[in-house]
Amino acid sequence: MNIHLLHDIVFYLLYAMAAIVTFIAIERIIFYAFTIRQARLCLQGDQAPNAKSVVADMVLPLQAAELRKASRNQMEDLAESGYIKVRTQLVHHLWALDTIVTAAPLLGLVGTIFGIIDTFAALASSGISDPSAVSAGIGTALYATALGIGVALYGLIFYNLFHNRVERISDKIKLIILKFSGTQASAQ
Repeated sequence: MNIHLLHDIVFYLLYAMAAIVTFIAIERIIFYAFTIRQARLCLQGDQAPNAKSVVADMVLPLQAAELRKASRNQMEDLAESGYIKVRTQLVHHLWALDTIVTAAPLLGLVGTIFGIIDTFAALASSGISDPSAVSAGIGTALYATALGIGVALYGLIFYNLFHNRVERISDKIKLIILKFSGTQASAQ
């Protein structure tokens, strides 16, 4: 078994994890910015939400139910199901960030172990007992741990940022629900 190859594979996996974090971060930043803007416009009453937005997925059914003169219970059920649907869209892909934050340091340690095994195997086969050769090999092996921790920190920053955004957007969505379902409730 070629341990050096396994060590390299760990590096490629860690680079792939960093790329996935970057992709998710870009997608979520755009999504959250658009959603916050739509929610703010809807709350201010300046503009109806864009038909393809998360906010519209909630507001339009509530408005239709209001036009149908739906009962208070129907409005509450509609608002609750809409909130659950929106919440699911808000946390989309965050599980992947959480998994990467957890797995990257562990994968980095596995890469370090493979690197140390490779170093000792090379030393044993060549019979070198020079301490500088050993320390150079171990130093190279530790790069995997450093990369794993770096990827985890990179992912953790975005995970915490997005978790905060989800909470802020959820609060705005709750206000929108109250705004659009409260009109019907006060009429009854």
